[in-house]
Order: sequence, then C-alpha cells, then structure tokens
Amino acid sequence: MLAISLLYVGAVLWVNGMMLLGRVSGKGAAPLNLFTGSITLIINIYIMLKAPSGDPLSYFTAATGLLFSFTYLYVAINNAFDLEGRGFGWYCFFVAVTALPTAVLTFQSGDFRFGVIWLLWAFLWFLFFLLLALEKPIAKFTAYVTLVEAVITCWVPGYMLLTGNW
Repeated sequence: MLAISLLYVGAVLWVNGMMLLGRVSGKGAAPLNLFTGSITLIINIYIMLKAPSGDPLSYFTAATGLLFSFTYLYVAINNAFDLEGRGFGWYCFFVAVTALPTAVLTFQSGDFRFGVIWLLWAFLWFLFFLLLALEKPIAKFTAYVTLVEAVITCWVPGYMLLTGNW
C-alpha cells in the first residue's frame, strides 16, 4: 500500500510544483490533491482497521500516512475555494516538526533510505511553512524542491516498490 501512496503523492507533488511555477492553476491542481488525499486516507484508515489490537507500529504507520492525506485534502480545499494559505502553512510546520523524529525512528529501525526521505519531506513541509504561514518570497525555490522531491522521494521509490525492485 505504501507503493501506491508514494506513486500518487509523487504525481500530486509534481502538479503542485507546477502550480507554484504558475503552469497549473490552484483550481486545476485541486482535483488531483483531492484524489490523492482521498486514496491515502482510505489506505491509512484500512491500515488502522486491520491493525492487530495493541500494535503501535501499525497505528504509527497510519498516523504518519495521514499527515499526507490531510496535506493534500487541505490543499484541495484551499485551492477549490480560493482560501488563503496561512492555516495550511502552520499545519505544514506541525508536520515538518513531526517528520523529524519520524526520520530518527526510521534511521534507528535500520531503514536508511526512508530515514533520508523523511528528512527531505520535513524540509519540504518546512518550506511550505515559510512560504505560506510566514509569507517568505520563496515560491520558485519551493517549486523546484517540490519537483525534485516528487521524483526522488515518491515516484521513484513508489515505482520501485510496485515493481519489486526496492
């Protein structure tokens, strides 16, 4: 299920990067954000429902996965209704801070690749905090980081996991 989530998160990050570069409108990006947020929401609810009783790892996996679900649902709603982004920016700060210890725990579990990926995601969410909550003029830089992370942290790992080559 992780592979499916990563594939679609890669797609939505790509579209959102293009949105930041002005090549896609906010309303044009809203549907893919809605679809991606919804599919990851369903996947993470499924993980929670199938988790063995008292299995904290399954709940942790679902909880961290929901960070993505709510990210893209938030973007979809903001873009569809032309809402301002400061609230989403502060959510991104919360997620960036949450992603840091998640990276540490991932490294401690012996998964170096996803430890690095969690650090990269923390950086990206932090950029969105700076851009949206603090209104720093870093849209172009954030767009290019988003595009790079779409490929190296989501699309490539997701595709490799789907094909059994991870």
